[in-house]
Amino acid sequence: MSELVEDWFVYILRCADNTLYTGITKDIERRCKQHNNAIASKYTRARLPVVLVYQETVASHGDALRRELAIKKLTRTAKKAMCSSWSAP
Repeated sequence: MSELVEDWFVYILRCADNTLYTGITKDIERRCKQHNNAIASKYTRARLPVVLVYQETVASHGDALRRELAIKKLTRTAKKAMCSSWSAP
């Protein structure tokens, strides 16, 4: 039996007030639309619109949670550096 590999994404959004929001999802396009339609997190709901400024792919939900936590622990300067080095697919 073959194992189905489903990628997870860790992403950073820049909100209208220039703050950064970090999250995880299996469908990055859908999740960004949810954020911009105010049906995602309370944090972004009050700071619309949001723009995707960074994403990376990880292999599992656990990896996504660990990477999200690691990113959230970074300084704003480090997060901005990550975002500036990323180019949208």
